[in-house]
Amino acid sequence: MAEVQAANTGNAQPPDSSENESAPKRRGAGQQRALFRGLPLRRGLRLPRFRRRVVVAVAAAAMVMLGGALSVPFLPRGSTSGQLVNGNMIEYAAGHRPLAPDLTATALTGSPVKMSSYRGKVLVLNFWASWCSPCRREASVLQVAYQQYHAQGVDFLGDDMGDTAANALSFIHNESIGYPSINDPGYAFVQQFSRAAPVNDPPTTAVIDKTGHVVGIVLGPVNDGELTALIHKAALMG
Repeated sequence: MAEVQAANTGNAQPPDSSENESAPKRRGAGQQRALFRGLPLRRGLRLPRFRRRVVVAVAAAAMVMLGGALSVPFLPRGSTSGQLVNGNMIEYAAGHRPLAPDLTATALTGSPVKMSSYRGKVLVLNFWASWCSPCRREASVLQVAYQQYHAQGVDFLGDDMGDTAANALSFIHNESIGYPSINDPGYAFVQQFSRAAPVNDPPTTAVIDKTGHVVGIVLGPVNDGELTALIHKAALMG
């Protein structure tokens, strides 16, 4: 993503105005009169400056539109009948839980990952990236919860989005993360999942019950209280 932004921003930069400023000097007076014949020119009018302001204004508008396009989150297309809790957590009422899509992906280690293989267990699905500072801060929360709940039948799975495998594996090693993660450099998995429940920028954490339905989702760094509450709710009602 960083490469895309850099390339687009470069395209949006206003062109060098040095050519415009020197253009009138290369033209003769007759050429200028022929070029702008019929226009009521005033003495002292500096057309290159006017053109430069137009170029800068257009470039600025293009950069604003580009920034808005790049910041659009992945929005849900399915059920949104959840209740916002504490501003960043969505809980879905029983009977209105969206069904997580049955996706197949590849783990960072190269092994296949099938969402259907997690049916019958509670699943904590964390969307993260090595370049995400809040992801680093919440990593210990997820790892401690994994150690606490994995023996009780709760599985954990990460989705490393918009990242390189090398950086992701280094992150996993440094943070001592024990559960697997999907390799999702092109956001394919997260886009498909967001058809059921909203996934914004990382980190985002979803808890899925034993039937494959999303119990709740935390937008932003998850804390121990939020994660524990959703896991217990999924285990009791899944």
